[in-house]
Amino acid sequence: MKIGVVTFPGSLDDVDAQRAVDVAGAEAIALWHDEHDLRGVDAVVLPGGFSYGDYLRCGAISRFSPIMTEVIEAAGKGMPVLGICNGFQILTESHLLPGALLRNDGLKFVCRDQRLRIENTQTPWTSDYADGAEITVVLKSGEGKYVADEDTLDRLEGEGRVVARYLDVNPNGSLRDIAGVSNERGNVVGLMPHPEHAVEDLCGPGVDGLAFFTSAVSQLLRA
Repeated sequence: MKIGVVTFPGSLDDVDAQRAVDVAGAEAIALWHDEHDLRGVDAVVLPGGFSYGDYLRCGAISRFSPIMTEVIEAAGKGMPVLGICNGFQILTESHLLPGALLRNDGLKFVCRDQRLRIENTQTPWTSDYADGAEITVVLKSGEGKYVADEDTLDRLEGEGRVVARYLDVNPNGSLRDIAGVSNERGNVVGLMPHPEHAVEDLCGPGVDGLAFFTSAVSQLLRA
């Protein structure tokens, strides 16, 4: 199984995401933002960082990168796509996911180990988790407040498309404590915290994030 990880100018966590893919048992393929080539991958990860310096809005310029034309088309055909932090922002800017990510309440960058509850285990990125699993992964963002209009929020809740929710504390003011959502089909997931920083005991707060990547491997093997 090949999982592509896109590098944009300003990406910080692309190598970490590649390492997580490797630990999960797949082959990580480096994808460059300026190419129209997914190189035969079976899934794509849009990593965290500050693509294009977060100019205009976070993810607003990356959305127009040549590689995103291919990602959008592949996602429409059902390819699993995971956007982490800045990748989540790019997915909302690309209209692959609803809503938007705004500046954190308090206007401060937040970096902490964050507890989450996995709300939806039916996506290709969460199927290895037990229903209602409570995990701890890293959160590090300055513009992580998830917002959407009430109708959209109600629809996300009613359709089971809230993938993860903050526990104990809402670190950024996200509406309804939402940490991650999916598209209608379920193959595209955006997550503000960083599971790729919790895949090995040596680094991070344990291995609670690894199942995001093993889930994709398991789903692809079954496809």
